[in-house]
Amino acid sequence: MIAMIRAVFFDFFNTLAYFDPAREETYAGIAADLGVKVTPAMVTAALPEADAYWRAENFKQPVRQREQDDKVAVYREYGVRILAGTGATPEQALQMLATAFSRGWVFKSFPDSVPALKLVKQRKMITGLISNVGQEIDSYCRELGFEPYLDYKVTSFEVGFDKPRPEIFQLALDKAGVRADESVFIGDVYEQDIVGARGVGMKPILISRNGITSYDCIVISDLSRVQDHI
Repeated sequence: MIAMIRAVFFDFFNTLAYFDPAREETYAGIAADLGVKVTPAMVTAALPEADAYWRAENFKQPVRQREQDDKVAVYREYGVRILAGTGATPEQALQMLATAFSRGWVFKSFPDSVPALKLVKQRKMITGLISNVGQEIDSYCRELGFEPYLDYKVTSFEVGFDKPRPEIFQLALDKAGVRADESVFIGDVYEQDIVGARGVGMKPILISRNGITSYDCIVISDLSRVQDHI
């Protein structure tokens, strides 16, 4: 017997919200100005591992609370990882980050995000967030208008593990008080979101905004299609 869906969980970054301007283009453009041969595609490939390093360092101790020398060392290493394989020097990597941070960027909501969250709530389902984004998630959700529709938020910073580790998914299920087979998880990264959700028994859905559909799971191109699977 197929269990009735009682809870729908969403990933945050590149599922509900995105960086504006895009980090890939920002980093690549600044690095190119510094003499580094790099493309946005190269940065895209390097960012997941670089971001994992950044989160791991923040798990140990928030980087912004560290002594200056230690803080700079972490930023430098983060930049080096973003420019992995380009031959960039550590100082070029650090300068790239300093310039990017001075310009700044913000999170923006995809047009289909709030309507999808509203739809789930209208169906009287539990709505949650499972994200590798860190401590600032509450303020991001308030600013983007997600907060009224979210019953629970679970982040890797809270759990101490990134997706696809099962602990982050299991905590979300425990908070919601639902079984895995009564829940759906929607994310954009197969290796983190689909593998992780499937690993604990949740129904995984991949949001693929780039049109690629060759995955062994349910794939949607727009969050409005969530209604077809809940």
